[in-house]
Amino acid sequence: MNSTGERRTGLTFGIFPGMIGTEMDHCGGPMHEPERTAEAIGALQAPGRPFVVRSYVIYTGKGRGDRETPGDLARYARDGRRIDRVLCYATEDGDLDDWVEYVRRELRRHGPLLDALQVAEEPNNPDFGKGGNGGFPRVREAIVAGVLAAREEADRLGLDVRIGFNACPSFDPADPFWPAMGRLGGAAFRDALGYVGLDFFPDVFRPIPFESLGPAVGGLLGHFRGTCLPAAGIGPGVPIRVTENGWPTGPGRPEEKQAAVLEAVVRAVTDEAGRLNVTHYEFFCLRDGHSAKPDPWTQFGLLRDDYTPKAAFEAYRRLVAELGA
Repeated sequence: MNSTGERRTGLTFGIFPGMIGTEMDHCGGPMHEPERTAEAIGALQAPGRPFVVRSYVIYTGKGRGDRETPGDLARYARDGRRIDRVLCYATEDGDLDDWVEYVRRELRRHGPLLDALQVAEEPNNPDFGKGGNGGFPRVREAIVAGVLAAREEADRLGLDVRIGFNACPSFDPADPFWPAMGRLGGAAFRDALGYVGLDFFPDVFRPIPFESLGPAVGGLLGHFRGTCLPAAGIGPGVPIRVTENGWPTGPGRPEEKQAAVLEAVVRAVTDEAGRLNVTHYEFFCLRDGHSAKPDPWTQFGLLRDDYTPKAAFEAYRRLVAELGA
């Protein structure tokens, strides 16, 4: 909402650049070139509009972060772009004192570059191999402690940074995650939240007819706002961000359909944005890890691994210009 209490129109768009920097590239494709990546991101951004660049680091315990992706955040946080920083929680030690100090240190280190700081990644997903942090000890407590510490540190430093966490879809009425977050967090936690993010990938893990994509996205966002968040006591004034969404190419997955799916999903999100207080949409991801590998996991990009654009690159550029905040 804006300062008058009215929900704003238009989305702030963004993207995850892919695997760049100091992390290991395990896909086997060509290495990423940071300057070409930055140029491609600049081409997606509409002139004079905000744009966010998503960045991950994996917290492994004892105050250490690993596999920062991308590295050199200042390279991307320029020309009106800011960083959506994700602190993945992947430690077996459950030491929240070390974790909280790490969260504070991230704000001291990167704060002026940040649009948002996300505490943990998909904590309701226990499969670390597929991006979830839900299998690690005390992850729910780590979210609450991390959000409270981050909000306090950002305020102390005078930073304009939104603090939040995210989740993946769940339609299980017996799912304990959201009620547990409500019990653990309380009013102070809810007051500290600047947003809650949602990762979703329609027609990737489970096929959906193309004509059903728009209604499926609207239904998913409505369920998240109307069922999941209220179970944690999180009200409609806390914005939703689409923190990950994408559709890979590959065998049986033509590039033209990637562009069509992207457009259908973005327009469906835009249609619901005002009603459900959705403020951001971030695509996953900019560039393929390995375009020749017959594995959809390596072909989520808007660009092939040689930086040539797929049809979806131009589709996203158009959507950002037309529908951006």
